[in-house]
Amino acid sequence: MAVPKPKKQTLTSLKKKAWGYFSQYIRLRDCTRTTGCGSFGLCITCGKRYHFKLLQAGHFVSGRHNANLFSEKGVHAQCYNCNINLRGNTLEYRRKIIDRYGKGYDEVLEEEACQIKKFTVVELEELITDLKDKIKELESPQPN
Repeated sequence: MAVPKPKKQTLTSLKKKAWGYFSQYIRLRDCTRTTGCGSFGLCITCGKRYHFKLLQAGHFVSGRHNANLFSEKGVHAQCYNCNINLRGNTLEYRRKIIDRYGKGYDEVLEEEACQIKKFTVVELEELITDLKDKIKELESPQPN
């Protein structure tokens, strides 16, 4: 009896899988950065404290274009209200980007979003592996 070949994953399914890990990484990174633990974090735009599961990975430049989809400096933990109801709370987000990365970095991110990017299966598989490693590192206890 022949062993069935494993199904090749499509670009769409790999991108969706990569987004799941990326969103988890961003929220965990920002929770750790803002509160020192992975369970709670502050929304980048309103500064309110939320549980990890209530935060979203919000893009500074909306639209989730391929070029900025996985941008670590262009995506941060945001609450539902800022990300969805306030459509990103863009003015406050811009201020936070400038505070965090320096004057003009908001424009760098806007330029990045205008670029054309096509992912390959290999790129997405490598990204998934890299994100899993980053998540594992953030979840491991840090020495004092």
